[in-house]
Amino acid sequence: MFEGLCFAAATALLAALGGLIASLVIGGWPALRKFGFGFLTNATWNPVTDVYGAAGPIVGTLITAALALLLALPIAGGVAFFLTELCPAVLRRPIGTAVELLAGIPSIVYGMWGLFVFAPIFAKYVQLPLMTAAKPGSLLDTLTTGIPNGSGILPASIILAIMILPFMAATLRELLASVPPGVRESAYGLGATTAEVVMSVTLPYVRTGAIGAVMLGLGRALGETMAVTFIIGNSHAFPKSLFDSGSTIASTIANEFTEATSPVHTAALIALGLVLFLITFTVLGLARLMLRLQEARS
Repeated sequence: MFEGLCFAAATALLAALGGLIASLVIGGWPALRKFGFGFLTNATWNPVTDVYGAAGPIVGTLITAALALLLALPIAGGVAFFLTELCPAVLRRPIGTAVELLAGIPSIVYGMWGLFVFAPIFAKYVQLPLMTAAKPGSLLDTLTTGIPNGSGILPASIILAIMILPFMAATLRELLASVPPGVRESAYGLGATTAEVVMSVTLPYVRTGAIGAVMLGLGRALGETMAVTFIIGNSHAFPKSLFDSGSTIASTIANEFTEATSPVHTAALIALGLVLFLITFTVLGLARLMLRLQEARS
């Protein structure tokens, strides 16, 4: 009976996954059939003429997720290393609890905070000074072109980084805490410094799990909806700078699904969902491949 229940649970999970893929393919097929491969390469998104291209949201999704991971990973690693190696015992539990509480805050709260608090501060103290200091035609001018209203690709990436940082920090902390004390003590006994213990002993010990934690954080950044929708600017064109408005696949679906009146518009949004599913599936597949390569080298 137990074996049958376990088999039924696994089969139900696979059936749900297969049903999800099938529903996305069937629902998005009219748009995929009409626009073909150009659906992935065209940045035109015009509900008036029923012409839809997913290139803009795809590029926005990849850029914001990559920037968020680039910003969050060093800080998350620093928090995890501090809590496991340097933090006084009296502060370890309160700080760890605070990190876990931050990981549980709903995304819409981050979005509202980003729109009403972070965006005005970012526009006044970051966007305006950088745009004023940039010389016309310089690299800084190219990267900071846009409207200084606090929204855009970089602000959305920062909000995403703040969202995934507690999750990654908590996961990395648990991984580092799982290192046997004897391993650390042996390294310290040989005269290693704290930095050498972290980089040469504890981090390699949990390298496989750390890659998984990073990829899970990236997967959350790829699929985040409401927080990005509030602050990214929601423009379907290719972003021309870090301060330029853009969109992601999730934000496009959230903004337009209730307003999709034509069958092609609805099919295009469902096709976007299929593309996001494939991107996330690819990222997780690459994570599994990296884990297997690390295990093989070990």
